[in-house]
Amino acid sequence: MNFSNIRTGILFQQAKEISKSPFEKLFEIFKELITHTSGDFDEAIDWLRELDKEYQLTDEEYTIDDFIEDLLEKGYVKAEIKPDGTERSMGITAKTEKLLREYALNQIFGKLRKSGLGNHNTHQLGVGNETSGDLSNFQFGDSLESIALTESIKNAQIHSGIDEFNLTQDDLMVEKKHHQSQMSTVLMIDISHSMILYGEDRITPAKKVAMALSELIITRYPKDTLDVLVFGNDARPISIQELPYLQVGPYHTNTVAGLELAMDMLRRKKNTNKQIFMITDGKPSCLKMPDGSYYKNSVGLDKTIVEKCYLMAQQAKKTKIPITTFMIASDPYLKQFVQEFTKVNNGKAFYTGLNNLGEMIFEDYEKNRKKRFG
Repeated sequence: MNFSNIRTGILFQQAKEISKSPFEKLFEIFKELITHTSGDFDEAIDWLRELDKEYQLTDEEYTIDDFIEDLLEKGYVKAEIKPDGTERSMGITAKTEKLLREYALNQIFGKLRKSGLGNHNTHQLGVGNETSGDLSNFQFGDSLESIALTESIKNAQIHSGIDEFNLTQDDLMVEKKHHQSQMSTVLMIDISHSMILYGEDRITPAKKVAMALSELIITRYPKDTLDVLVFGNDARPISIQELPYLQVGPYHTNTVAGLELAMDMLRRKKNTNKQIFMITDGKPSCLKMPDGSYYKNSVGLDKTIVEKCYLMAQQAKKTKIPITTFMIASDPYLKQFVQEFTKVNNGKAFYTGLNNLGEMIFEDYEKNRKKRFG
């Protein structure tokens, strides 16, 4: 596994983290390592020890073993016990899983900060919980919470006078509220074998994006929903908690299965604003047949598989679900497929390197909201 980026950042971290405690300095590196190793604590610590030898990250007063003890004491890791009672290797806790999402968010989106509920208003008025400033006469069915007391009392004073104050239904005014719109997003992540081929780790940036996007929605847009699925030979949904442990497998790329599952997940959402983000680095190369067998072709663009992808893109368009493809490869024949796929869906496509994948997804997420909600 290639940790050159971590090594490159070590010296910069040492220069700017003079005021941090030994634990804090090591913990920053540990969060990066545990993400790369998909939650494998032992492998992450082995790499930390190697980096310690190379960059003298610790001294006699604070060692890697001291760091491990602090991780346990602070609740970042826990000893996993086998059913027979013997101790196994340690694993990260839910506390660390959340920290990794926050870490990914800060790392990718930098200046982004938590900003309240972050609801996005349409120009239509209706039931919601953000006032528009517009007043209207009370009508049957309006909630009592929407009554504008100050304006209603003023009306009563005008109609009945101060000496014989009498508040009637005709005096009541209500404050209209913007209808709160929601966005439902499905993020598709390719876990085919090509995501780690040729010494290039493509799954870790994709994993960080998913963790960052989930934390963004939780903290900034809590009324929105994010579902994540992975696709190789088959497609399956995964929880937010599973993201740090995500790994690739010896799989082909069944894009159709991923799209079918994504659309099925979105059909269950009640709101009308839906979208699919797809992170992939390869061509569709697999289909699951009705009898349960797999049709695979890794050579070029297989017409049968490609046509099925176009059909799925067309179906998504009919149900008003735009698909944004983030292609982290630049082969000409892949661009040809993505361009046609995007045209059929009337969606969008980005050809991005690994370093700016997160920024591009974030920008597109925000632009989609502004376009839909104003």
